[in-house]
Amino acid sequence: MTEHRERRRFSRVNFSTPITLLQGDQQWYGKLLDISLKGVLVEMPAAADYDMHLTLTANIPLSDQANIDMILQPAHQENELLGLECVSIDMESIGHLRRLIELNLDDPSATERELTELIATI
Repeated sequence: MTEHRERRRFSRVNFSTPITLLQGDQQWYGKLLDISLKGVLVEMPAAADYDMHLTLTANIPLSDQANIDMILQPAHQENELLGLECVSIDMESIGHLRRLIELNLDDPSATERELTELIATI
């Protein structure tokens, strides 16, 4: 079986909202384009000078009282688009993320299957 077929897949949902990314003492404001249980795709400012080999801390506001906080590893970059893989997320944030994905998928049970798949990789 090829690596592509063996790789687990997670549903990505389009979700356009501001995102704050931090690395060391630097901070950037970008635009979240899509999100999954395993990562995000972000549009970053052209002048953003981050290190692709170091993790970034992300804050994604959902409302005045709810946000998703993640530790992300840069996975790929194409022009201003940055794909980031989630390497750490707290329980409260994963609850918010799960609900966000459930609300945006046609098959809410798919979220439960993906969450089970994600937990199995830990």
